[in-house]
Amino acid sequence: MEINEEKLKEILKEQREEYQRYLDVVVEDFKSQIQLISETLAGQQEQLIAIREITKQNVEAITDLQAQVLAIREMVAKNTEDIERLKIEMIAMKKDMIAMKKDIEIMKADISTIKYELRRKVSWDEFEALEKRVLILEKKLKRS
Repeated sequence: MEINEEKLKEILKEQREEYQRYLDVVVEDFKSQIQLISETLAGQQEQLIAIREITKQNVEAITDLQAQVLAIREMVAKNTEDIERLKIEMIAMKKDMIAMKKDIEIMKADISTIKYELRRKVSWDEFEALEKRVLILEKKLKRS
């Protein structure tokens, strides 16, 4: 087969057309892939925005929790101090109660002694009767 200029032009033209069809297919495929990537990226961008908002809310919640934990820590520290103070006060009160118990025992013993001694003493009525008797005797002695 002999190649002349016309034949060559025709072959080149066919090659160009075939190449152009191939490029059209490649370009169309490239466009569809770019469109798919763009749609995917748009969806991912929406997801990223949603994730960013959720992350922001989580950070705010964590910040609030940290503040609450600090407040609770301060309350626990204060309560611990109060408990320690109350322990010290209770120990002091226990010592006072022991001393008061000893005092009460002494007072009981003293009251027992007083009761015993009061039984041995004369009542007011008996004293008045005795006084009257003495007065009567004194009058009798003066007359005699």
